[in-house]
Amino acid sequence: MNKENKTKFSNVYEDTKRAEAYSKLKFDKTYYLAYRDLPTIITNHAQGNTALDFGCGTGRSTRFLQTLGYKTIGIDISEEMITIARQLDPEGEYHRIDDGDFNRFPASSFDLILSAFTFDNIPTMEKKIRLFNGLSKLITQNGTIINLVSSPEIYTHEWSSFTTKDFPENAKAKTGEIVRIITTDIADKRPCYDIFWSEEDYATVYSKASLYILKKYKPLATGKEPYQWINETKLAPWTIYVLKKKT
Repeated sequence: MNKENKTKFSNVYEDTKRAEAYSKLKFDKTYYLAYRDLPTIITNHAQGNTALDFGCGTGRSTRFLQTLGYKTIGIDISEEMITIARQLDPEGEYHRIDDGDFNRFPASSFDLILSAFTFDNIPTMEKKIRLFNGLSKLITQNGTIINLVSSPEIYTHEWSSFTTKDFPENAKAKTGEIVRIITTDIADKRPCYDIFWSEEDYATVYSKASLYILKKYKPLATGKEPYQWINETKLAPWTIYVLKKKT
């Protein structure tokens, strides 16, 4: 594993303006590829009907899981995000939690845990391992964790929903270092500060958290979608890991 950047990192999503902007995001353009295959992936690899959306933000992924028939709870550390999630989905269940505090949920509470983009914003190997250890205790013995993260390539190319051309230093980023990216689909054009993480180091995190990769997906566009693709047909902006407990 590469030496991690010791720069102090703060979660840019704990911000009212940013929360409001992200609440308007749709399942289209580059984000379409993040969610397109999830129904099939979940059908193939998950059982049961209870789900946890870890890092739910304004509830987009929580509501997505609800449409698939899952009784879903959304959790996030951002009060701003949870407030909007409850406004958008008054009948849903959303909780603001302290960082890594899963004590309100009994062990083996969920058949499925989805974490969509959350680990892009979580620094250090130690913290990632600690969180996955906590999440693994919340799934049933045969439960599934799906971790949807940004591929390393997303930070060095242009996309239908993102731009990184103003941040050439991203190309030299190592695991644990801060990278910047701008979402072009929202009104808030401030860059997001993410944590670069290689696929090799994600594998290390999972193994140290007593999880194994059952399947890894790298979704590409076919070119037949109704979007103006830039690199999406050649490079996968996202990586989807299907994780299980080690026996």
